[in-house]
Amino acid sequence: MIYAELISIGDELLIGQVVNTNAPWISRQLNKAGFAVKQITVVGDLEDEIINALDLARKRADIILITGGLGPTKDDLTKQVLCKYFNTHLVFDPQAYNDIENIFRARGREVTPTNRTQAELPASCIPVYNKNGTAPGMWFHADGKVFVSMPGVPYEMEAMMTDFVIPKLMQEFKSTPVIHKTILTQGIGESYLSDMIAEWENNLPEYMKLAYLPAAGMVRLRLTGMGESKNMENEMIIETGKLKKLIAPYIYGEEDETLAEIIGKLLRASGKTLATAESCTGGNIAHLITSVPGSSEYYVGSVVSYSNEIKKNELNVNADTLLRKGAVSEEVAIQMAEGVRKKYNVDFAISTTGIAGPDGGSEEKPVGTVWIAVADAEKTIAKKFLLGTNRMRVIQVASETALNQLRKLIIGQI
Repeated sequence: MIYAELISIGDELLIGQVVNTNAPWISRQLNKAGFAVKQITVVGDLEDEIINALDLARKRADIILITGGLGPTKDDLTKQVLCKYFNTHLVFDPQAYNDIENIFRARGREVTPTNRTQAELPASCIPVYNKNGTAPGMWFHADGKVFVSMPGVPYEMEAMMTDFVIPKLMQEFKSTPVIHKTILTQGIGESYLSDMIAEWENNLPEYMKLAYLPAAGMVRLRLTGMGESKNMENEMIIETGKLKKLIAPYIYGEEDETLAEIIGKLLRASGKTLATAESCTGGNIAHLITSVPGSSEYYVGSVVSYSNEIKKNELNVNADTLLRKGAVSEEVAIQMAEGVRKKYNVDFAISTTGIAGPDGGSEEKPVGTVWIAVADAEKTIAKKFLLGTNRMRVIQVASETALNQLRKLIIGQI
């Protein structure tokens, strides 16, 4: 197995000012190419820390990929540190400078003396030219290892990885086939899932591994096969099929699909329309739905009925029902869903009403109580959920749960 290690450089990563999105993206690309990531390390803009990270990485991995620290300012040390580490010196690279000139010309600007220094590269490296920015990458060989340094700007790094780094790594190393199958579940916790599939999991072939990946309102099950087995693809399909049978009521999709995307496909395929009425989720369901390109084909709109007055005036929720049952009730959830469906003349509707917290709960209706209703022309179904006491998690889980309830209604599961 060929192992890779990632080193992300930058004080901004250590203090939390910038989120390190590069490392997970690179890990995914390496994994697809058949290289296993051994470790991810984040270090600051300090020479000793960078050198120490390089020393440790070369002991563990065959491929060391470095991001960050290639800017033109004094705090960007990576290029100088790599020169010292590989006992080389900087030389001017005409092609790198031409790329920098083209970028400045496109912006109507002249290359500054500081930016000109970015065209100086270590003499012993293979340049990795940057068509999207002013910082070229660098490829080094040392003791059978490969070191690649790339800019920390994501779209610059991603282009280098896609166009040059991954193809060249696959030329230089024999990668190991890796296959992933991911099942998406909702409405059941990981410990319950684990109990349900324990016997199946214990009997998996040695080269297969199952990972549980919980998130707000859902659990992903990722089955990974790694090795040289000729029948791995077929065996993965067989094992995935067994898993699906065991947990069928909780599965809503596969791979990287979101519930909002799945809902969109179902509505688009049937030519149906949707509207939402949200209280405790405050428009989050509408946000998830409209994050899908083309959602205007099936999504009409929403009423964020946070107050009882809006529930009454915009959704025709009965004032007496609000008085007798309270806003967080089955009856109000049903009237909200039916009200918004009629208001916008749509085929399907979702409503949510609940107590997101941290205040507002009672013994009868504690914080985290959420009623969710889904409706079509024939029926309206409401269900109560207890979603914990963390406000943001209640909103997130309620939103995903509402979408899943709608999915079940559309396909006839409820």
